Amino acid sequence: MFFKTNPKQFFIGSVISLALTSSAIATEISNIADSTAQYAASTYQQAMINSLAQLIKHNTVAKAGVAATENPAHIAFKKELKKQAHALGLDFKDDGYVVIIGLGDSKDRVGIITHGDVQPVDPSKWAQSPFELDSTSEPGKLLGRGTEDDKGPISTALYAMKAIKDKGIKLSKRLELYVYMAEESDWAPLEEYVKNHELPQTNITIDADYPVVTAEKGYGTLKIAFNKVKHQSLLTPYISHFEGGYFGSQIPEDAKAIINNADVALLEMLMAKAQGYTGINFDFNLQDNQLTVTALGKSAHSSTPQNGVNAIPYLADLLAGTGTPWPNNGPGTLVNFINDNIGLGLEGKKFGSIAYRDDFMGPMTVSPTVIKQHKDNIELNINIRRPKGKSAQQLREEINHAIATWKLKNMADMTELDHVIGDPFVQENAPQTATLLSVFSHFTGIKDAKPVSVGGGTNSRLFPTAVSFGPSMPGAEYTGHSEHEFITVKQFVLNLKMYTAAMIELAK
Repeated sequence: MFFKTNPKQFFIGSVISLALTSSAIATEISNIADSTAQYAASTYQQAMINSLAQLIKHNTVAKAGVAATENPAHIAFKKELKKQAHALGLDFKDDGYVVIIGLGDSKDRVGIITHGDVQPVDPSKWAQSPFELDSTSEPGKLLGRGTEDDKGPISTALYAMKAIKDKGIKLSKRLELYVYMAEESDWAPLEEYVKNHELPQTNITIDADYPVVTAEKGYGTLKIAFNKVKHQSLLTPYISHFEGGYFGSQIPEDAKAIINNADVALLEMLMAKAQGYTGINFDFNLQDNQLTVTALGKSAHSSTPQNGVNAIPYLADLLAGTGTPWPNNGPGTLVNFINDNIGLGLEGKKFGSIAYRDDFMGPMTVSPTVIKQHKDNIELNINIRRPKGKSAQQLREEINHAIATWKLKNMADMTELDHVIGDPFVQENAPQTATLLSVFSHFTGIKDAKPVSVGGGTNSRLFPTAVSFGPSMPGAEYTGHSEHEFITVKQFVLNLKMYTAAMIELAK
């Protein structure tokens, strides 16, 4: 779940609230739905794992300047999807950026929305290749890029449809699995697609959390450039380089700073301060009065910053141990800005008056995720996930005021770039919610299940009456976009049961 070109109001996220609408009252599911779900799990567990193994072999990360329809990895992935669909007796249609795999021929339809592209990955962080399904490094887990987001759900949906077909269940609605090929990078082709095609009347997205997601925060990126200025002193320490982050929808686990004119006293002070942190490791290397400090935290999806340890602000906080601001030379300015306006908090409470929260959707989160190196400046990208409660104009004005105030106070040479502030999404018209809650309660034993809000966003907002239904359990850590993405075999099978039953209940 993610967004770059257009602010994707992401996926996935932690359970923030369990508010139940009066219309979403769970009821019992049918015997045919339950028995078919049990049949699917007992018959197709290994086949579903084998399907996933074939899907994640394709590195479907977006390539700059290459359309998904021209990307060889994307083309090969769709070819594999077609092969699997036909082997299961399902029909297949390739509409370029969108693939549709179907069962049945009714004019009334149920859409199951997924995506086949994935986020970038650092192979050096993995025990085995992230593009080979790893079931041995951590028994009980299936590791690989896309296992949770969102190739695992594709395999699950395929075998749910196969089980329904096997049983010859008479459905009054056609089932259609939509696989979009640029969800993580560019929603524009899908936005154009939905304008020109008749979509299913009922839709679920399987790219977020259980029990049922009815609200998603808006995705945004704040961009600030700190102009590089040559430091004049040959004696005082200054930060000559600061880097960190991989992509905007990931909480970064790596960051590095280089301090010139450093000495043993500075090294010892920073090493002593480093002992006070938990969940993050620092490494120090002093050579020829140049001190390199690296930080290793924990990556996570940026819609759930609480699941990670962000190396960028932690390294900046460590460097604040000198007691005085760093010289405003670009990298030093950036470190000072992070410490003064972001700190180690997740909600932007130090960032002027921008912080706010919604009772159902929770607080806005503010996370520095990427630092870009340019010839004349160093660019900081800050990921925000905002709930309803403030207009985009109000938030933009508050952001501008906070930055301008800090810039003037610190005489900083910096420039605001084009901020992107996406809108939150709330689904208020989803009659299928009660059915999905019934399915979830039946198979999990959680009887008081209620709709939830997540920090991310999915393609739900583009499809009629759509809500999200899994694949991540309430309270479980979402691993998509991290360097340790996995789905447990137990959860994989549970998802198969719930998706099979949900398709039957929605289409029977």
